[in-house]
Amino acid sequence: MSDQLVLSAETRERGGKGASRELRREGRVPAVVYGGKEEPLMIHVEEKLLMKQLMTGHFMNSVVMIDVGGKQIRTLPKDVAFHPVKDRPIHADFLRISKDSKVQVAVPVVFINEEASPGLKRGGVLNVVRHELELVCDADKMPDDIQIDVTGYDVGDSIHISNVTLPKGVESAITDRDFTIATIVAPSAMKSSEGDTTVDSGEDAAEGGEA
Repeated sequence: MSDQLVLSAETRERGGKGASRELRREGRVPAVVYGGKEEPLMIHVEEKLLMKQLMTGHFMNSVVMIDVGGKQIRTLPKDVAFHPVKDRPIHADFLRISKDSKVQVAVPVVFINEEASPGLKRGGVLNVVRHELELVCDADKMPDDIQIDVTGYDVGDSIHISNVTLPKGVESAITDRDFTIATIVAPSAMKSSEGDTTVDSGEDAAEGGEA
C-alpha cells in the first residue's frame, strides 16, 4: 500500500495571478483543497517539498495529509500543473476524503516472471496497451502498483483485466468490458522477414509476367 504522505501548508488570503506569481518567486506553490461538502481552502506549499514527494513516483495515488497550522486534512492529489518551459509545479489541487471513503485512482502496472513466458523467451515482445489501471478502492488501501504475472503467455496471447487478481477491496473502475492490458507480439525481425518474403514473391511474379 502507498505510504501516507504529510505536506505542510499555509493558508493564503489572496487569489489571482499576481498573488500566485509572488508566491512562486518565494519558492511556494499555490494550491487548493476542495470537496467534502466544505468550502474550498486556498493554501500554498513549499515547492521543494512538493517536488520531493512527486519524485516518489506514487504521489498521485497516495493519501496526503495537508498540515495547516497543526490541523491535518486527509486529501487525495487530483492535479498538479507544471510550467510549460521550466517544468516546475505552479499549482496543485487536493480532494478532501474521509478515511472510509471510496476513491478512484490510476495505479501503474508492473509485469513479473517474464522469464517464465514462452512467448517472451522465444523473442516475443510485450506490447503494453495500458500502463495504468483505473481502480476504485478504500482511501486507506490504495496499492502502489498492480503486479501482473506473465507466466505461460505465448506469442499472440492477450492479458485482459479478467486475468488479473486485484487486491481485496480493489475493483476496476471500468466494468462494462474485459479490456486488454497487454499482448505478446512476434518479434519485429520475424515480422520483417515474413513481410520481405511476401514482397519478394510479388516482385518475382511481376518479373515473370514481364518475361
